[in-house]
Amino acid sequence: MGSVDPNDRAWRVWGRAAWLIAALFATLVPHALWRLAGQPSPWPRHFLRAAARASGVRVTVAGTPCRPPVFFVANHLSWTDICILGGVVETSFVAQDMIAGWPVIGWMARLNDTVFVSRTDRRSAGDQVARLRLAIARPRPVTLFPEGTTTDGRSLLPFKTPLFEGLAPPPPGLMVQPVHLDFDDAGKALAWIGTEGAPANARRTLARRGSFGVTVRFLEPFDPAGMDRKAIAATARARIAASLA
Repeated sequence: MGSVDPNDRAWRVWGRAAWLIAALFATLVPHALWRLAGQPSPWPRHFLRAAARASGVRVTVAGTPCRPPVFFVANHLSWTDICILGGVVETSFVAQDMIAGWPVIGWMARLNDTVFVSRTDRRSAGDQVARLRLAIARPRPVTLFPEGTTTDGRSLLPFKTPLFEGLAPPPPGLMVQPVHLDFDDAGKALAWIGTEGAPANARRTLARRGSFGVTVRFLEPFDPAGMDRKAIAATARARIAASLA
């Protein structure tokens, strides 16, 4: 296999970064206008779909996403998961609170109504559950990555159950739908795991020649009524594990 020209890699990074910036500015103003008018904004979804394409992702959808009210539960490989799933369905996300302080990214996450939680501050657990319950009571889906970290997409870690407390009891009519983000081998090679930092993974993803494929598999939803948080987490995990296997 021939060597890769570093300049070629740099041009791909800058070219894809320019695409991302252009997509942001193209959607930011209409998003603000929708919000000022008090209307639900479709523009975060448009931006995330463009961001997935700019990052070299080819997205295929299998299955049918539930209509709101719905709580999506997905496996987690990379920061691109946000772009992929958020570009397919209108959804906000549950994310670690450290992301709120990231330059630009934290600001963009707040624009998409991200629910920030801490996995280390147990004293705020009650407030976090209250914020999650408020989010799922809105007519917009919420997505949780309950492994608490990223994997290489070939296995599934145990689910962190405390935030499922926000679903016990669930709002009337809420369904939980497991989602399997099924990356091809090229996509799995870009998984953000180990000690790799976010900037390094972003550069590696944007520098890659060509594209990689992801199938978003919407699995059989279930009604969480009458289930506790551990049962909800176990049911969702079992369905994703079966699809992964």
